[in-house]
Amino acid sequence: MADNKLADMSTEFAIQILKLTDGIKGHYSLSNQLERSGTSIGANIREAKYAHSRPDFIAKLQIAFKECYETEYWLELFVQSDILNRETAVDPYNQCGTIRRILIASINTAKENAK
Repeated sequence: MADNKLADMSTEFAIQILKLTDGIKGHYSLSNQLERSGTSIGANIREAKYAHSRPDFIAKLQIAFKECYETEYWLELFVQSDILNRETAVDPYNQCGTIRRILIASINTAKENAK
């Protein structure tokens, strides 16, 4: 159940990021980085579902976790450089943080269960 919720959240987040970057004019290389990291979160969560082993499962979730941090970085950079206003970025930033916290709990649980 939690896996489906996380997968659904990450898909909704990816769609939000795609819509957000679609509205950014110029700065193609930067908006591309935001798109790549923001959509990679869900892709890695989905890959984890079909992992070959528990270590592979954990590794995929850790990659998704890292992509969350990268996405937060790009959002912060866009706000600080006035490419996005803070009000536009706050919801995706908060959603990314929620996904990140769920990933932390999932990774910790998987590591505990591996013992």
